[in-house]
Amino acid sequence: MNSNQCSFCGRKRNEVQMLISGQSGFICENCIEQAHVIVKDSVSKPGSSGPAESIEELKKPKEIKEFLNQYVIGQDQAKKQLSIAVYNHYKRLLHAKDENREVELEKSNIIMIGETGTGKTLLAKTIARELNVPFCIVDATILTEAGYVGEDVESILSRLLMVADYDVEKAERGIVFIDEIDKIARKSDNPSLTRDVSGEGVQQGLLKLLEGSIVNVPPQGGRKHPDQKYIQVNTQNILFIAGGAFDGIKEIIERRMNKQAIGFSSEKINKADEDEYILTHINAIDLRTFGLIPELLGRFPIITYLDKLTKETMVRIMKEPKNSIINQFVELFKMDGAHLVFTDGAIEKIVEETIEKGLGARGLRGTTEKVLEDYMFSIGEEKEIILTEENIFVNK
Repeated sequence: MNSNQCSFCGRKRNEVQMLISGQSGFICENCIEQAHVIVKDSVSKPGSSGPAESIEELKKPKEIKEFLNQYVIGQDQAKKQLSIAVYNHYKRLLHAKDENREVELEKSNIIMIGETGTGKTLLAKTIARELNVPFCIVDATILTEAGYVGEDVESILSRLLMVADYDVEKAERGIVFIDEIDKIARKSDNPSLTRDVSGEGVQQGLLKLLEGSIVNVPPQGGRKHPDQKYIQVNTQNILFIAGGAFDGIKEIIERRMNKQAIGFSSEKINKADEDEYILTHINAIDLRTFGLIPELLGRFPIITYLDKLTKETMVRIMKEPKNSIINQFVELFKMDGAHLVFTDGAIEKIVEETIEKGLGARGLRGTTEKVLEDYMFSIGEEKEIILTEENIFVNK
């Protein structure tokens, strides 16, 4: 054991600031810092531990759903189908490693439909925390046909590669969430003189990605360039989850089911109560009528829906999740030594104001910010703040 040099890098004592002794060697501060970075990366990076190596290690769909329950309130049907899709994705990865396999398992991409603020993106972000595979969220609204201003569909895989630290093998078993898929619907059934470069053209561009093929991906994202070196990515084992609000889809389902009421019939008056029932009958025909091409729908065999949020559900969203809005603001005030308390009446008033705006759960934060604006401005002056229904004022 040489006490004058680092046992790891070999630097001499006069080349380093300190040498720390162990049972059978010495280590310098440089090696300690490098080791710390390696440990930190391997522990904290999502996807760094790699997927499960055996079926026993996999989290079952019920376990995945229980994890989602901690952060997402309600939407049991969507959580159930999403849990199954993710579990089957893991199983497919294990099956692909089996050299003696006789049957090849194909993936089942999933499409989620729900109004704004019902939890589509939240479900995707939450499930990303639980996964050991690379996961990225991309927005369909920025995509255009190749050669037009915007991003090519291949840029979706550029994001996945970035998350996987440009490890192609790791990226090829990842999960991609495509948000706002309804914004690339065909604008009209009538042929137009101008090209629909951000609609049907993008849907056609997505086909090869969804089906499973080897795609040339520009490593830095952005536009393709003739002199640029491409990375080849096989999308066969990449699971695609799509989400969209599909505003107006209920009317399409009603027309198909002959539920459209004329005048002031009782059916029209009770329409609000039937919203949830109508959504349960959604199928590929309705999405095709909305403007998604049949080839794209064929690559999304699982169609699930998210319920419209009721007042009771939104009250639970305010209070129950681990990172609920109430917990966040209580923690924020606690940092200044102030104790913030929300009464049940105050929570209900905030929820009612948000429902009026029609922004879903996403609007709860904005309403709460407005309610607490004056208290946050004069933070530190009061040690005990109790919010009641009476002292809540929200500007319309």
